Amino acid sequence: LLPEFSALENTEMPMRIARISAAETRERASNLLIEVGLEGRLHHRPGMLSGGEQQRVAFARALVMKPVLLLADEPTGDLDEMTGTKLHALLREMHKEHGLTSVIATHNSQLASACDRVLALANGRLCPL
Repeated sequence: LLPEFSALENTEMPMRIARISAAETRERASNLLIEVGLEGRLHHRPGMLSGGEQQRVAFARALVMKPVLLLADEPTGDLDEMTGTKLHALLREMHKEHGLTSVIATHNSQLASACDRVLALANGRLCPL
């Protein structure tokens, strides 16, 4: 996250760079931050947010452009169980609505068990579980 910008501005950044209208940018970024549970923190800078809140801002920023592929390394690592479950539900919703494919590296067995396909890395090789 860019420390001089608020959570909302950080989330808007990819859309600003893509020159998407200010109204759509503000609406989509605000909605995503609300979905990840940061409705009261939109105008806080990263230094004013906890590690888990910063992670949720980064997650919202990664999704704001409606990507077709998301690579996530321990996306729920600093989050409490309820927030992690909420983020996984958001990924599923993005998959349904926009065709998002997520590749997630995690040690969280609960998150892994909720995924459509799970692979393990063993001796440098991917193996189905």
